[in-house]
Amino acid sequence: MPRIAEARAGAEPSSPRQHARRQSILRAAADIAAETGLERVQMHEVAKSAGVAIGTLYRYFPSKTHLFTAVMADQIEGLGARLADRTAHDSPEDAVFATLAGATRSLLRRPELATAMIQSANAARASTVPDLARVDTGFIDLLLRAWAVEDPTEHHVARLRLLTLLWYGVLQSRLNERISPEEADADLRMACRLLLAPGDDGSDGV
Repeated sequence: MPRIAEARAGAEPSSPRQHARRQSILRAAADIAAETGLERVQMHEVAKSAGVAIGTLYRYFPSKTHLFTAVMADQIEGLGARLADRTAHDSPEDAVFATLAGATRSLLRRPELATAMIQSANAARASTVPDLARVDTGFIDLLLRAWAVEDPTEHHVARLRLLTLLWYGVLQSRLNERISPEEADADLRMACRLLLAPGDDGSDGV
């Protein structure tokens, strides 16, 4: 498990050059973790691979928890561009299921990295790791788009929040090889049907 994040947030880049440097760090960290696993990631190796000074790395990411929570936020934002758009014949629940299943397949291509990101996000505190909010809102926004909800209420968001928590559990079980791909898909499909079917809250038809 990563150590608990230091009680300060990392610096935010303010110029195109700094943004590019931060992205280089995230790419280097992802590649190294995919090969070695979180415990063997050394911050000085990440800095060297990214071509930045170690002080620069720690200015943006005070700990590995900060670093791999940011990697997770970056990966989630990238999922939106890689996953297929909802097709006309999909029901809203089917579209959300397809998004979750696609995200699972994408992350399982590099299981060591997926484990590093999940462990880091679980250890992070929202007050000192701002990228944790990007993880949460990014995934909710991705699912809202798949669900085709243009004006979400708190009820929509709450249902997706529950679904996201369940998805994390399914993903962890796949990483641990506790369930098969078929069982994971069946569990996710059932969760989408139960949580996202048209409700009786009276606010709308979703």
